[in-house]
Amino acid sequence: NRELKSFTSNLILKQSERRSELSSEEREDDLRIVLLGKTGAGKSSTANTILGRKSFRAELSQESVTKVCQKEKAEINSRHITVIDTPGLFDTELSIEEIKKEISNCIPMILPGPHVFIIVLNLAHRFTEEEATAVNIIQETFGENSLKYTIVLFTRGDELKNKTIDQCLGKPGSDLNQLIEACGNRYHVFNNETEDRTQVTDLLQKIDNMVKENGGSYYSCKMFREMEREKQDKQMKILMEKVEQVNREKEELMNKH
Repeated sequence: NRELKSFTSNLILKQSERRSELSSEEREDDLRIVLLGKTGAGKSSTANTILGRKSFRAELSQESVTKVCQKEKAEINSRHITVIDTPGLFDTELSIEEIKKEISNCIPMILPGPHVFIIVLNLAHRFTEEEATAVNIIQETFGENSLKYTIVLFTRGDELKNKTIDQCLGKPGSDLNQLIEACGNRYHVFNNETEDRTQVTDLLQKIDNMVKENGGSYYSCKMFREMEREKQDKQMKILMEKVEQVNREKEELMNKH
Protein backbone atom coordinates (compact mmCIF):
# COMPACT_ATOMS: atom_id res chain seq x y z
CA ASN A 1 0.00 0.00 0.00
CA ARG A 2 2.86 2.38 0.90
CA GLU A 3 4.69 1.43 -2.34
CA LEU A 4 1.53 2.14 -4.38
CA LYS A 5 1.16 5.58 -2.72
CA SER A 6 4.82 6.34 -3.42
CA PHE A 7 4.47 5.21 -7.07
CA THR A 8 1.31 7.34 -7.51
CA SER A 9 2.91 10.48 -6.00
CA ASN A 10 6.03 10.00 -8.17
CA LEU A 11 3.82 9.61 -11.26
CA ILE A 12 1.93 12.83 -10.42
CA LEU A 13 5.27 14.65 -9.93
CA LYS A 14 6.56 13.36 -13.29
CA GLN A 15 3.39 14.42 -15.12
CA SER A 16 3.42 17.83 -13.41
CA GLU A 17 7.10 18.29 -14.24
CA ARG A 18 6.47 17.43 -17.90
CA ARG A 19 3.61 19.95 -18.03
CA SER A 20 5.79 22.63 -16.43
CA GLU A 21 8.59 21.97 -18.94
CA LEU A 22 6.13 22.44 -21.80
CA SER A 23 4.70 25.63 -20.29
CA SER A 24 5.82 28.84 -21.96
CA GLU A 25 4.47 31.02 -19.14
CA GLU A 26 7.60 30.83 -17.01
CA ARG A 27 9.89 33.81 -17.45
CA GLU A 28 13.61 33.84 -16.90
CA ASP A 29 13.42 36.32 -14.03
CA ASP A 30 10.59 34.50 -12.19
CA LEU A 31 11.49 33.63 -8.62
CA ARG A 32 10.00 30.76 -6.60
CA ILE A 33 10.43 30.83 -2.81
CA VAL A 34 9.55 28.24 -0.13
CA LEU A 35 9.51 29.31 3.54
CA LEU A 36 10.31 26.69 6.17
CA GLY A 37 10.71 26.81 9.94
CA LYS A 38 9.42 26.20 13.42
CA THR A 39 6.03 27.35 14.65
CA GLY A 40 6.37 30.95 15.92
CA ALA A 41 9.48 31.78 13.86
CA GLY A 42 7.56 34.32 11.77
CA LYS A 43 7.19 32.52 8.42
CA SER A 44 3.78 33.98 7.56
CA SER A 45 4.89 37.51 8.53
CA THR A 46 8.01 37.04 6.39
CA ALA A 47 5.84 35.92 3.44
CA ASN A 48 3.70 39.05 3.88
CA THR A 49 6.82 41.27 4.07
CA ILE A 50 8.19 39.79 0.83
CA LEU A 51 4.85 40.16 -0.99
CA GLY A 52 4.25 43.66 0.38
CA ARG A 53 0.72 42.79 1.52
CA LYS A 54 -1.05 40.72 4.17
CA SER A 55 -1.80 37.57 2.15
CA PHE A 56 -1.00 35.03 4.87
CA ARG A 57 -2.58 34.87 8.33
CA ALA A 58 0.10 35.62 10.94
CA GLU A 59 -0.43 35.34 14.71
CA LEU A 60 1.67 34.96 17.85
CA SER A 61 0.76 31.38 18.75
CA GLN A 62 2.26 28.12 19.99
CA GLU A 63 0.18 26.34 17.35
CA SER A 64 0.94 26.73 13.66
CA VAL A 65 -1.57 29.04 11.95
CA THR A 66 -0.61 27.45 8.60
CA LYS A 67 -1.79 23.82 8.49
CA VAL A 68 -1.23 23.15 4.78
CA CYS A 69 1.12 24.63 2.17
CA GLN A 70 -0.25 27.92 0.85
CA LYS A 71 0.82 29.75 -2.31
CA GLU A 72 0.64 33.45 -3.16
CA LYS A 73 2.09 35.48 -6.05
CA ALA A 74 3.11 39.09 -6.48
CA GLU A 75 4.89 41.30 -8.98
CA ILE A 76 7.92 42.93 -7.37
CA ASN A 77 10.14 45.27 -9.41
CA SER A 78 8.48 43.90 -12.59
CA ARG A 79 9.26 40.28 -11.58
CA HIS A 80 6.84 37.45 -10.88
CA ILE A 81 7.51 36.22 -7.33
CA THR A 82 5.82 33.07 -5.98
CA VAL A 83 5.94 32.42 -2.23
CA ILE A 84 4.86 29.22 -0.47
CA ASP A 85 4.24 29.24 3.28
CA THR A 86 4.48 25.81 4.93
CA PRO A 87 3.13 24.39 8.23
CA GLY A 88 5.28 25.10 11.27
CA LEU A 89 7.53 22.31 12.47
CA PHE A 90 6.58 20.93 15.91
CA ASP A 91 2.93 21.90 15.42
CA THR A 92 1.14 20.37 18.42
CA GLU A 93 -1.71 19.02 16.26
CA LEU A 94 0.41 17.23 13.65
CA SER A 95 2.98 14.44 13.96
CA ILE A 96 6.52 14.89 12.56
CA GLU A 97 5.72 12.45 9.72
CA GLU A 98 2.52 14.35 8.85
CA ILE A 99 4.44 17.64 8.77
CA LYS A 100 7.20 16.13 6.59
CA LYS A 101 4.56 14.87 4.16
CA GLU A 102 2.77 18.22 4.09
CA ILE A 103 5.87 20.38 3.57
CA SER A 104 7.01 18.06 0.74
CA ASN A 105 3.70 18.93 -1.00
CA CYS A 106 5.21 22.34 -1.79
CA ILE A 107 7.28 20.83 -4.64
CA PRO A 108 4.40 20.03 -7.07
CA MET A 109 2.78 23.36 -6.05
CA ILE A 110 5.74 25.44 -7.23
CA LEU A 111 6.83 23.74 -10.45
CA PRO A 112 9.29 23.37 -12.05
CA GLY A 113 10.81 23.73 -8.53
CA PRO A 114 11.82 26.35 -5.95
CA HIS A 115 14.86 28.56 -6.52
CA VAL A 116 15.29 28.91 -2.78
CA PHE A 117 14.31 27.34 0.53
CA ILE A 118 14.32 30.00 3.25
CA ILE A 119 14.77 28.66 6.79
CA VAL A 120 13.11 31.23 9.07
CA LEU A 121 14.52 31.69 12.59
CA ASN A 122 13.42 34.16 15.27
CA LEU A 123 16.26 36.38 16.57
CA ALA A 124 14.39 36.80 19.86
CA HIS A 125 14.69 33.05 20.54
CA ARG A 126 17.89 31.14 21.30
CA PHE A 127 18.96 28.52 18.76
CA THR A 128 18.08 25.45 20.82
CA GLU A 129 18.14 21.69 20.22
CA GLU A 130 14.55 21.99 18.95
CA GLU A 131 15.63 24.48 16.26
CA ALA A 132 18.50 22.16 15.28
CA THR A 133 16.04 19.25 15.04
CA ALA A 134 13.74 21.39 12.87
CA VAL A 135 16.62 21.97 10.45
CA ASN A 136 17.33 18.20 10.41
CA ILE A 137 13.68 17.52 9.54
CA ILE A 138 13.96 19.92 6.58
CA GLN A 139 17.14 18.16 5.38
CA GLU A 140 15.50 14.73 5.79
CA THR A 141 12.51 15.93 3.75
CA PHE A 142 14.41 17.51 0.85
CA GLY A 143 17.87 15.88 1.11
CA GLU A 144 21.40 17.22 1.77
CA ASN A 145 21.48 18.66 -1.75
CA SER A 146 18.77 21.17 -0.78
CA LEU A 147 21.31 23.15 1.30
CA LYS A 148 22.79 24.45 -1.99
CA TYR A 149 19.46 26.22 -2.47
CA THR A 150 18.96 27.43 1.11
CA ILE A 151 19.23 30.81 2.86
CA VAL A 152 18.71 31.39 6.59
CA LEU A 153 16.48 34.37 7.39
CA PHE A 154 16.24 35.89 10.86
CA THR A 155 13.02 37.68 11.85
CA ARG A 156 12.70 40.32 14.61
CA GLY A 157 15.66 42.33 13.31
CA ASP A 158 14.56 45.11 15.70
CA GLU A 159 15.90 42.88 18.54
CA LEU A 160 19.46 43.55 17.35
CA LYS A 161 19.39 47.11 18.76
CA ASN A 162 23.11 48.12 18.88
CA LYS A 163 24.44 44.65 18.04
CA THR A 164 25.41 43.34 14.62
CA ILE A 165 23.95 40.08 13.32
CA ASP A 166 27.44 38.50 13.47
CA GLN A 167 27.52 39.10 17.24
CA CYS A 168 24.27 37.12 17.57
CA LEU A 169 25.49 34.09 15.63
CA GLY A 170 27.46 32.74 18.59
CA LYS A 171 30.94 31.25 18.70
CA PRO A 172 32.58 29.55 15.70
CA GLY A 173 31.53 25.91 15.66
CA SER A 174 28.21 26.57 17.43
CA ASP A 175 25.14 24.77 16.01
CA LEU A 176 23.84 28.01 14.51
CA ASN A 177 27.18 28.83 12.89
CA GLN A 178 27.40 25.30 11.49
CA LEU A 179 23.95 25.72 9.93
CA ILE A 180 24.96 29.05 8.34
CA GLU A 181 28.15 27.46 6.97
CA ALA A 182 26.18 24.47 5.61
CA CYS A 183 24.00 27.00 3.75
CA GLY A 184 27.07 28.59 2.11
CA ASN A 185 27.19 31.44 4.69
CA ARG A 186 23.98 32.85 3.23
CA TYR A 187 21.74 34.66 5.71
CA HIS A 188 19.56 37.75 5.91
CA VAL A 189 17.73 39.77 8.60
CA PHE A 190 14.13 41.02 8.41
CA ASN A 191 12.32 43.50 10.58
CA ASN A 192 8.71 42.51 9.83
CA GLU A 193 7.39 45.65 11.57
CA THR A 194 8.96 48.17 9.18
CA GLU A 195 7.62 49.35 5.81
CA ASP A 196 11.18 49.63 4.46
CA ARG A 197 11.25 47.65 1.18
CA THR A 198 15.05 47.75 0.80
CA GLN A 199 15.30 44.67 3.08
CA VAL A 200 13.17 42.77 0.52
CA THR A 201 15.21 44.07 -2.43
CA ASP A 202 18.41 43.01 -0.62
CA LEU A 203 16.98 39.52 0.04
CA LEU A 204 15.99 39.08 -3.62
CA GLN A 205 19.52 40.14 -4.61
CA LYS A 206 21.01 37.49 -2.29
CA ILE A 207 18.71 34.87 -3.82
CA ASP A 208 19.74 35.97 -7.33
CA ASN A 209 23.42 35.68 -6.36
CA MET A 210 22.82 32.16 -5.02
CA VAL A 211 20.94 31.12 -8.19
CA LYS A 212 23.86 32.47 -10.24
CA GLU A 213 26.32 30.44 -8.09
CA ASN A 214 24.15 27.38 -8.79
CA GLY A 215 24.50 27.93 -12.53
CA GLY A 216 20.98 29.33 -12.83
CA SER A 217 19.45 26.10 -11.51
CA TYR A 218 16.75 25.43 -8.92
CA TYR A 219 15.71 22.51 -6.69
CA SER A 220 13.81 20.42 -9.24
CA CYS A 221 11.17 17.68 -9.07
CA LYS A 222 13.79 15.30 -10.46
CA MET A 223 16.10 16.00 -7.48
CA PHE A 224 13.21 15.40 -5.08
CA ARG A 225 12.27 12.10 -6.79
CA GLU A 226 15.88 10.89 -6.74
CA MET A 227 16.18 11.76 -3.04
CA GLU A 228 12.91 9.90 -2.29
CA ARG A 229 14.15 6.87 -4.25
CA GLU A 230 17.47 6.85 -2.34
CA LYS A 231 15.52 7.05 0.93
CA GLN A 232 13.31 4.10 -0.07
CA ASP A 233 16.38 2.06 -1.14
CA LYS A 234 18.02 2.71 2.27
CA GLN A 235 14.83 1.69 4.11
CA MET A 236 14.57 -1.48 2.00
CA LYS A 237 18.23 -2.32 2.69
CA ILE A 238 17.72 -1.89 6.47
CA LEU A 239 14.58 -4.06 6.30
CA MET A 240 16.38 -6.82 4.36
CA GLU A 241 19.29 -6.76 6.84
CA LYS A 242 16.81 -7.18 9.72
CA VAL A 243 15.12 -10.10 7.94
CA GLU A 244 18.51 -11.75 7.33
CA GLN A 245 19.46 -11.26 11.00
CA VAL A 246 16.19 -12.85 12.19
CA ASN A 247 16.74 -15.79 9.80
CA ARG A 248 20.32 -16.24 11.08
CA GLU A 249 19.13 -16.21 14.70
CA LYS A 250 16.46 -18.80 13.86
CA GLU A 251 19.07 -21.00 12.18
CA GLU A 252 21.39 -20.74 15.18
CA LEU A 253 18.55 -21.76 17.51
CA MET A 254 17.67 -24.73 15.27
CA ASN A 255 21.31 -25.86 15.21
CA LYS A 256 21.52 -25.70 19.03
CA HIS A 257 18.59 -28.07 19.33
